[in-house]
Amino acid sequence: MNIDEKKMGLVKHLTELRNRIIWILAIFVIVFIASFMVTGDVVKYFEAQAGDITFNVFAPADALKLYMQFAFVIALVVTFPFILYHIWKFVSPGLREKERKSTGVFIIPATLLFMAGLAFGYYVLFPMLLSFMVKFAVDLGTQQTFGLSQYFSTMFNLVIPFALLCELPVVVMFLTRLRILNPMRMAKIRGYAYIVLVIIGTAISPPDFISDFLVIVPLVILYEVSIFISRVIYRKQLLADEEWENEFYSDEENSPVLNLNDDEDENK
Repeated sequence: MNIDEKKMGLVKHLTELRNRIIWILAIFVIVFIASFMVTGDVVKYFEAQAGDITFNVFAPADALKLYMQFAFVIALVVTFPFILYHIWKFVSPGLREKERKSTGVFIIPATLLFMAGLAFGYYVLFPMLLSFMVKFAVDLGTQQTFGLSQYFSTMFNLVIPFALLCELPVVVMFLTRLRILNPMRMAKIRGYAYIVLVIIGTAISPPDFISDFLVIVPLVILYEVSIFISRVIYRKQLLADEEWENEFYSDEENSPVLNLNDDEDENK
């Protein structure tokens, strides 16, 4: 392949990437605009889920900001499978047929894992962090006043990043299937991975030790689960390779050409 052909191939890939990004953005914008029809009801639902908390608006733009945040999250959740599909379609031409089929099935579990991360973050992590922070305010004897925008901004800053980090097992499955990653390599870099997870956990959680701990521990567990999943897939790959080798050498031994050569050697 000459330089011109390489340039043409690069231009083709970049054009395809641009087109897929345009498709993703177009669908996202359409869903984002359409979500404003239900955003009001969604906000009221989450306000009711907050219990006895009385929310306040401290700035004229807070309500609009909240609507924009909820519309963005709704659009992200709805278009998430679509985003995964276009990522797979962009990568799949460089894969073999078997790899293309095995990686395509990850779209559904990746979407389910994202939804599970949202649910766990909202129903488990966020209430724990909220009760912990409220306890400090009570101990100080202060009057608690909740800002509508500030309350939900704190929730989104925790739940959305955590849901995206929950994709780690699926990413590991994908890379292991492609033989880019293996359990030995993940175990070898475990220490460095923990440091990265600690940094991420402290970045997305409120600045106190308990909150950091409540976020970091699930991330570490996810990493260990990812190693286990990678080990299972890797063992299956080794067994498949072994079966292929046995079948290949068995076919060679039964080959007519090979048998003919053996007969000639015996006659000599």
